[in-house]
Amino acid sequence: MGKLHISNNIRKLRFHNNEMTQQQLAEKASVTRQTIVALEQGKYSPSLELAFRIALVFNTPLEEIFFIENKGELI
Repeated sequence: MGKLHISNNIRKLRFHNNEMTQQQLAEKASVTRQTIVALEQGKYSPSLELAFRIALVFNTPLEEIFFIENKGELI
């Protein structure tokens, strides 16, 4: 098995939630805007706690926000 990569739908969810800004999401999730930027760009994998906080902000199941890719293939 190759290296796993956690991807997400955060940008799409922000857009579908009244075009929420990165700053607004950051404040609701109690992190910095830079953390949200890094998450959206796939440069940072969230802690389990942060992943759940983001899921609560969007009122969306965790697996609809975050997913694992293996060399570009969904698992």
